[in-house]
Amino acid sequence: MKRYLLVLGAFVLLASCVNKNEKQAKQSGEEIYFEQSSYDYGEIAEDSDGIYKISFKNIGKEAIVINRVRSSCGCTIPSWPKEPIEAGSGGIIEVKYNTALTGSFMKSVYVYSSAKNSPVKLTVRGKVIPGERENTSFPEMPDKSE
Repeated sequence: MKRYLLVLGAFVLLASCVNKNEKQAKQSGEEIYFEQSSYDYGEIAEDSDGIYKISFKNIGKEAIVINRVRSSCGCTIPSWPKEPIEAGSGGIIEVKYNTALTGSFMKSVYVYSSAKNSPVKLTVRGKVIPGERENTSFPEMPDKSE
């Protein structure tokens, strides 16, 4: 019996981690819908633009307003539409990561809106690959003893 409950609990936990499709989101009362909750930049070059565009849709019956979008770190800067999003319409949230910072990253972005399912937590991740650096060694000085 314990084994059955453990397997059932694991299944429920895994099922809750799966992204909902639009129909499931609407049935659960969500109003702002993101196709995914996690976005992967993949490998990006150091000092590249670092912009990722995340689309969303208003699946509610009334217009919604995104009040603010907050990131978990100052290295991730979001921008979002300030005008109301009418029912059935969508928009784009841009997330700009500071690609001067090399290595792997995983940051959270919180979307606060007038939707019933606010706030929505999104995750962005990726890896910034260092570029080739210019040679910063000093040139050899000519020998003045001649």
